[in-house]
Amino acid sequence: MTADQTSIVGTLAAARDDHDTVVRLTRELVRIPSRGGVDPYGPVLDHMAVWLGEYGLQTRRLVEEGGATVALVCEVTGAHAGPRYVLDACLDTAPYGDEAAWSHPPTSGELVDGWLHGRGASDSKSGAAIFAHILTRLQAIREELYGSAVLLLDVDEHTGRFGGAKAYFEGPGAPDRVDGVMIGYPGSDHVVIGGRGVLRARLHVYGVAGHSGGSKPTPNAIAKAAALIGALGDAELPETAGDDFPLPARLTVTAITGGEGYSTVPDLCTLNVDVRLTPALDDQASENLLRGCVAAVDAAWPGTQPTHVEITTRWPAYRLGDGSALKAALLEAADAAGLPTTAKIAGPSNIGNYLAGLGIEATAGFGVDYVGLHGTDERIRIASIPTIQAAYHHALLTLLAPR
Repeated sequence: MTADQTSIVGTLAAARDDHDTVVRLTRELVRIPSRGGVDPYGPVLDHMAVWLGEYGLQTRRLVEEGGATVALVCEVTGAHAGPRYVLDACLDTAPYGDEAAWSHPPTSGELVDGWLHGRGASDSKSGAAIFAHILTRLQAIREELYGSAVLLLDVDEHTGRFGGAKAYFEGPGAPDRVDGVMIGYPGSDHVVIGGRGVLRARLHVYGVAGHSGGSKPTPNAIAKAAALIGALGDAELPETAGDDFPLPARLTVTAITGGEGYSTVPDLCTLNVDVRLTPALDDQASENLLRGCVAAVDAAWPGTQPTHVEITTRWPAYRLGDGSALKAALLEAADAAGLPTTAKIAGPSNIGNYLAGLGIEATAGFGVDYVGLHGTDERIRIASIPTIQAAYHHALLTLLAPR
């Protein structure tokens, strides 16, 4: 690689040259409906596969156990041995909501006053278009690269199942090594280098069925569940995990299901509980807290079955350390590109937490300027595209340079 190619000046020049085609590809992707769990994913995957093929890049599709296609993968392998880094963006999107409330149809891809409108423009079809262009640039200099860069385009992200990521990192043919992942979520103010984890549980609370007009009352599962909600609300959680992880843990009852009609005392009520984890409250400590509250309420309700605790999700909290090459490369590249970006620990969980459970480093948010993420009139500021592209491109060149 020449000095011009590896400098931020060179990657900015390349990004400006690519700007029109990045915008065009983003608009094309936005115009293909791909709502998670609603629309077929074949058309959007076909479009990306054809586009990459026109640049000489081979793709393969990842299929989950049930036979559904959940991702498209493309890898540029350098001529020299080295690390493997993954650029990850989703091609499925959130639902549209009230389409009548949109200024432009959700699949319009309209350009208005420097803003590109449409569902998925920010999350994350612009990220996919940017990453695809970076891969074409790396392909042109693959003889000089030490290691490889992978483009992972997930179409099972907004369902909450993250099937594409799981198929790539854990499925048949999973790579023997992945040194880091950069996830193309939008927003240029921060590079997300960590996040609270999550433990989710269903608490199946039992009462005794009976007639609501019977002469003798029976223990009501909903009333018992209400007592459990009160106990969970009174539970003490660690306020913070210190300066390295400034966010507190949080426990929220997010759903209640139980009862039917009017004349029957319910014998089952199910609570959904979401606990946001920190290093001061990990998944085991969180589970112990839930089980402690459950045991106390069960003891106060004799004559009922013990509450069944069903754990559905465990993702650890994570934070990239000061020695992380991935963190340093992206933050330094953003700074060189002229973006006053800072590292951030995110409140919501993301794929970075899943990857942390696999021992894989990840950044989970650095991308284009946006408005209306998952909301009405989702749109991106197209002038923000080149700087973001240059920063990611520069970071990868740093990571795939000889050591």
